[in-house]
Amino acid sequence: MEGDVKKVLKDFNELVMMGHAIFSLPFIFIAMIVSAQGWFGWRLLLLGALAALTARNFAMAFNRYVDRDIDAQNERTKHRPSVDGRLSAQSVRLFMIVNALGFMVVAYSINTLAFMLAAPILVVLALYSYFKRFSGAAHVVLGISLGFAPIAGAVAVSQSIPLWSMALACGVMFWVAGFDILYSLQDMEFDKKAGLYSIPSRFGPVRALWISRVFHLLTLLFWLLFAYLIEAQLFTYAAVFMSAVLLAYEHIIVAQDFKQINKAFFTVNGYLGMLFLLLVILDYGVMR
Repeated sequence: MEGDVKKVLKDFNELVMMGHAIFSLPFIFIAMIVSAQGWFGWRLLLLGALAALTARNFAMAFNRYVDRDIDAQNERTKHRPSVDGRLSAQSVRLFMIVNALGFMVVAYSINTLAFMLAAPILVVLALYSYFKRFSGAAHVVLGISLGFAPIAGAVAVSQSIPLWSMALACGVMFWVAGFDILYSLQDMEFDKKAGLYSIPSRFGPVRALWISRVFHLLTLLFWLLFAYLIEAQLFTYAAVFMSAVLLAYEHIIVAQDFKQINKAFFTVNGYLGMLFLLLVILDYGVMR
């Protein structure tokens, strides 16, 4: 019995790729730190983490559920738990519903504005799964989905959406859209055959790389604007500089060898978010 439970948990963990939560969590906490001008309390730390995880679980489960037919045809994705029979469609639907309801409950527990925004956020999170079937803007929709993270962090603490949180969110949006384009390079040929509208499949690898670079340049500009709007100290500007270094490294290794895409996607971007958070913590915990 215990072994069966562990197996199911492992399959659900693989379904939603829990390790990818590292992309959104740092920017929720960055926004919460800036809103509170420092430590925001254990209660909001817990609620913020729960909101991020339940929203992400819903989005990933919804995507896996809707994409079962596509994933079954792709050599890279045909062994996902939602495709190979380890998790039934019914169990994925239930997981999706439980996390959507959990997100609503957590949002209600935070404050009124958070609760008012919860349902529209879930709708946008679900849209990504359909956009790639008819538009290359799917990469941007995914970016918007993760871009909600800093806005949600600001709302949780201040019950408002300040201009700096929009700048931080736009940076996250272009950051995610940019690295999602790079990630899509490995499915370029399959997307062409399946009629999916990824940017690499529509514009080719060279143009896709340039579009990703432009997106990441916009990322840095919006994060510089964020630092300016909050009157940041040294460490936050250092976070933007280090982000530029990591993004440049990401593009160099992907351009040299597409086999490095997973390294760029998981490792480099994971370090970027955590380093950004650490440096903002230093700004508010040491400099102020």
